[in-house]
Amino acid sequence: MDEKKFNFWQKWLTYSNVMTIGVGIIVAFAGNSTLFELHNSYTKDVFFAGNEFETNILEFKNWLFGIIGGTIVGFHILMVMISENSFKNKEIWAYKAMWFGLLSWFIIDSGISVYYGAIHNVILINIIALILIGIPLIMTKKEFFQKNSN
Repeated sequence: MDEKKFNFWQKWLTYSNVMTIGVGIIVAFAGNSTLFELHNSYTKDVFFAGNEFETNILEFKNWLFGIIGGTIVGFHILMVMISENSFKNKEIWAYKAMWFGLLSWFIIDSGISVYYGAIHNVILINIIALILIGIPLIMTKKEFFQKNSN
């Protein structure tokens, strides 16, 4: 892969994580906005028989979304920092760390979501993030492993 292609995928990785930081901020501070209407609707169907959230449940949900949003922001800031530094320099640990972080989140989050019947979370959130961040990792794999074999 030439350097121009690698730089394209590296920037894709950075910008998809920057975008996810934005999503994390929205989750934390606007989890009840129209942006999450579909997710919230499915959550009501799965956990509350389609009923509206009661005030105390809504407050609990908002608190959970706040800490989840903060976690999303922190995780993806780390991903950006890795992408813009060690990944850009083709350090193999950075490539592996990004995969391990992404897959551990995806497996745990998706597994728990499936267990509780919240398939909508896997489809609307998890698979999209996995694809956005996974594609540049797949496309740059040879750059990291060829460097080590030389």
